[in-house]
Amino acid sequence: MKSSERSFARRIDLTSLQLFVAVCELGSIGRAAEREFIAASAVSKRLSDLEAAVDTALLYRHSRGVTLTPAGESLLHHARTVLFGLERMQGELSEYAEGVRGHVRVHANISAIFQFLPEDLGAFARQHSQIKIDLQEHLSSAVLHAVQEGAADLGICNVGMGGGGAPELSSRPYRCDRLVLVVPAGHELAALDAIDFEAVLDWDIVGLHANSSISLAMRAAAAAAGRPLRQRIQVTGLDAMCRMIDNGLGVGLLPDRAFALMRSVGRLTAVPLTDAWAHRELRVVARDFEALPITSRLLVEHLTAPRLAPAQPAGAGTPEPAPQH
Repeated sequence: MKSSERSFARRIDLTSLQLFVAVCELGSIGRAAEREFIAASAVSKRLSDLEAAVDTALLYRHSRGVTLTPAGESLLHHARTVLFGLERMQGELSEYAEGVRGHVRVHANISAIFQFLPEDLGAFARQHSQIKIDLQEHLSSAVLHAVQEGAADLGICNVGMGGGGAPELSSRPYRCDRLVLVVPAGHELAALDAIDFEAVLDWDIVGLHANSSISLAMRAAAAAAGRPLRQRIQVTGLDAMCRMIDNGLGVGLLPDRAFALMRSVGRLTAVPLTDAWAHRELRVVARDFEALPITSRLLVEHLTAPRLAPAQPAGAGTPEPAPQH
């Protein structure tokens, strides 16, 4: 850290940041003082000292209260980030005192969470019971952004469909899947051995969120074919998608293992896609694998270890083999 940065950090104290956030949230020094159980004059002095520390005005003061200057809006964003980080630190450190030896923050897309992570994380947790895993589901683009910004230690997603990729991030292979077309039993496409996606464009499609990796791939394929994508219904979960398809509201694309796990939802049939982009690779993403804490590196080693592909229920089609590392 440069000497100027150290000097700035020493001029900012956390209590002043907390009071500044309270004033911003309530729009009044007096109301903030009441909420924080401190004299209004003391709050005003703290704010003046904070403005002196950053050498710029943070608040417009008027008879009805206060409003933020542009610099104040910027500081409010950063102050909330700092205070939220401290809350997380307090929560994690308290768990260390209770015997937890480490945390790994993981963000993953729905394909990884639904198809593979329950078994993989469960096995890891049984081997390393004192390492806590914080897992959140996000779109692939948001997963990459979270790793870039440091909100997640690891990401698991389809890198190629995550908003153009993130060349500054490192990634390692995790699992492979293959997209299949899911149709109601008895549908005229159900008897096919395989199908090209362009032929699917003749039908109404039930899809996931517009920015999901599958939706992005479908839109790109439709644009390449010069055809419109008739995505009439969008849902946020795979079970909802299958129920919509089962009730005749369209057809849809699912990863093959996800379909195998969802077959009990209705009378559905899967038809493999012949398109090259239907074969997908999920990857583990980090800013720098070598710089990760030991707990995160242990999880990476577990997730990327050689393994056999998980078995699928009878009649679910041939599973895509997992990558060998």
